Amino acid sequence: MADDTHYLGVDIGSLSCDAVLVDAWGEVVAWAVVPTGARNLEAIASARQQVLERAGLDANAPVSVVATGYGRSRVEDRLAAVTEITCHARGIQALLPGTTLLVDIGGQDSKAILLDSKGRVVEFAMNDKCAAGTGRFLEAMARAMQVELQQLGELDRLARSGSLTLSSMCTVFAESEVVSLVADGAEVPQIVGALHRAIAARTQALVRRVCPDTAARAVAMSGGVARNLGVVRAIGSLLGCEIAVPPEPDTVGALGAALIARERAGA
Repeated sequence: MADDTHYLGVDIGSLSCDAVLVDAWGEVVAWAVVPTGARNLEAIASARQQVLERAGLDANAPVSVVATGYGRSRVEDRLAAVTEITCHARGIQALLPGTTLLVDIGGQDSKAILLDSKGRVVEFAMNDKCAAGTGRFLEAMARAMQVELQQLGELDRLARSGSLTLSSMCTVFAESEVVSLVADGAEVPQIVGALHRAIAARTQALVRRVCPDTAARAVAMSGGVARNLGVVRAIGSLLGCEIAVPPEPDTVGALGAALIARERAGA
């Protein structure tokens, strides 16, 4: 193994293309999150270029690549394509050792992954048929309330305890309902709180499919939605546990892919 060899994980999702570069010892040297947009090949190229530049490497540096995410087949020079479940489990094991339940909420799907004491996948459940409760859902709700997506977590802190609820989690119907609530004078923090509670209830149902009792579990959360601490708090409240969030939660899958690339290359 050459000390100058690097390993790249690329996680191509519906909202972002995440890339993580690790060195010969498995240490992260650079990462990038690039909006996917309509042209995922351009997003992949941009993410790769950014991490190489941030690591001080040129385009011809020796790099082994493992791809994951729904667009993993689009990464042309990959060593392998690995499922998101495997990559997220590997990534969270590296970041938060001892995690035995991982909740991942990305741009278009949600996952609950049950892990054993060594970080291996025991069981998982996915909600990939509907965007309700995912990043795209929250983007639509933020637009309906005319606030920035990044503001939702702080707005949640301003919400008072109340009985405001949403009657639908379908993105189209929920957006219409939010617009009506705003027009009727409902306070935006209250609406945000109701949204987060609805997402938490949906996530709780997903988690219960793989883990009926979370009280004794070390629970972590990954995916871009984990940056919204209002959602994290709401899920933790329903599950009855603290939820750990790594510093860059949307890069967990890409990190796992990079570490798998290192392992498969025989490092």
